[in-house]
Amino acid sequence: MKNLKFSIAFLAIVLCQLSCIGQKQPNIVLIFIDDAGYGDFGFQGSDVMITPNLDKLAEQGILFTQGYVTDATCGPSRAGLITGKYQQRFGYQEINVPGYMSENSKFLGDDMGLPLNQKTMADYLKDLGYVNAMYGKWHLGDADRFHPLNRGFDEFYGFRGGARSYFPYKDFKGVHHDNKMERNFENYEEPDGYATDVFVDEAISFVERHKEKPFFIYLAFNAVHTPMEAKEEDLAKFPNLKGKRKEVAAMTLALDRACGRLMDKLEELGLDKNTVVAFSNDNGGPTDKNASINLPLSGTKSNHLEGGIRVPYLIKWPKRLKAGIRYDYPVSTLDFLPTFYAAAGGKIEDLKEIDGVNLIPYVDGLNNERPHEDLFWKKDVRAVYRHNDWKLIRFADRPAELYDLSADLTEQNNLATEQPERLNEMFKKLFEWELTHERPLWTLKQDFEKYDIDRMDRYRTPEMVKKEIEKYNVDNSKNFKK
Repeated sequence: MKNLKFSIAFLAIVLCQLSCIGQKQPNIVLIFIDDAGYGDFGFQGSDVMITPNLDKLAEQGILFTQGYVTDATCGPSRAGLITGKYQQRFGYQEINVPGYMSENSKFLGDDMGLPLNQKTMADYLKDLGYVNAMYGKWHLGDADRFHPLNRGFDEFYGFRGGARSYFPYKDFKGVHHDNKMERNFENYEEPDGYATDVFVDEAISFVERHKEKPFFIYLAFNAVHTPMEAKEEDLAKFPNLKGKRKEVAAMTLALDRACGRLMDKLEELGLDKNTVVAFSNDNGGPTDKNASINLPLSGTKSNHLEGGIRVPYLIKWPKRLKAGIRYDYPVSTLDFLPTFYAAAGGKIEDLKEIDGVNLIPYVDGLNNERPHEDLFWKKDVRAVYRHNDWKLIRFADRPAELYDLSADLTEQNNLATEQPERLNEMFKKLFEWELTHERPLWTLKQDFEKYDIDRMDRYRTPEMVKKEIEKYNVDNSKNFKK
C-alpha cells in the first residue's frame, strides 16, 4: 500500500510537470508596440535607450534586420498583421479608423473596422485549441461587432481606439468610449496605475491562470505613441536629455521593464522554453511627434522611406530555434500568423489566401531562399514595390524613385533615370499587385489626412533627423547610435 501511494504521488508530480512545461503545442506571445523608432533600442545600436530585457530577448532569439510592416500608419498595419494578408485585398482603406470619409460615403465612423469576413490570427489559433487574450490598443474598429471578443479572443483589457492617456482619466464620464479602458465587453474601468504596467499585469495574470493549456497573448502596448507621458522615476534616469526625447526614453524604459516582467514570469513557471515570443512595432517612429529615431534609416511614420515601414523584429522559441541569430533577408509582420499557426501544429495548406509565410524553415536553415522576393505598400496613389533589394516608390505628384537598398540604405541615390527597363518592369509588377485589391470599403476626402501630409516627405536624410533631435540633448556626447 505504501509503495502504491508513493507511485500515485510520483505519477501526479510527473503529470503536473508535463502539463506545465511539457505540452507539445507552444504558448505564443506577440508583443506589438506603437510608434517606436527603428534605432531606439539597445539591440538596434542605441546607447541612449535603456532596454536590457529586450536586448536579452534579441540575444536569446533571432534578430531580423529587415523586418517590415504592411503600412506606415497604425490601423492598416494592424489589419495586415492580424490577418496575414495585405489589407488592400479585403478593401481596408489606407487610413486609420475611424477616419475621414468623402461626403457621399455611406460609411459612418462606427462602420469602419476589420471586415467580419476576415479570419484573424486568434481565430486560427482557437481552431487549434488555444485560449486567447488581447491587452492594450485594438484600433481595428470601434463598433461592437469589431470588438476583440468577436474576433477570436477570449479575454480583453484595453481600449478600442488609437491613443489615450497612460494615466487614469479624472473625468472618466466625459471620455469617448473608444478611449476608455474596457475589461472584456463594455465593462469600463480606469486603470489603477500607468497603462504600460497595467497591461503587463493583465498578461501575467492570464499566464498564471492558463499555464496548463496552450495560450496566445496579443500584448499591444500603446507605448511609445503620444501623448508623451512618463513616470517621474523613469524620467530621472535620463538627465542628459530634455523635452520629448527625455519622455520617449522614459516611456521606452517602462516598456522594456514590462516586457521583462512577462518574460520573467514565463521563466518562473517553467514555460519559457516552449513559448514563442515575438516582438515588433506597428510602423516607423514619428520623429516630429515623439522624438523617436529611425536612424540609420531615412524617413518617418506615414511615409514610404525605410524609416516609415522598417521596424524592429524579434522571435524567440528556445525549444525549436537557435539563439543569437541575425537574419538579414526581408520579412514582414504578415509572416507572424503563418509562423504561429505552423508552430502550433497547424497545416500551412489550411491557410487560404495568406500573403505571409512560415518563417521557421528559413531561420532553421532548411530553406536558404528569401522568404519574400516581392513586398508591397500602398497609400492612395503613392505605392512601393520592393523586389529583392530594389525598391520602387511611386508618387502622384512627382517622378518615381528607384533605390538599390543593398548599396544605398538611406535612399539618397535615385537610380530611376539610370535603370529605365528595371523601372518599367517594376511598374508592371506593381500594377499587377493592385489588380488583386478589393474596392475600398470607404473613401477619403479629396486630400490625404493632414496628420499624414505633414510628414509624408519629412526626414529624407539622416542629417534632417539629427538636426531635429539635437535640440533635445543636453549632453551631445550621447546623441545617436554607436
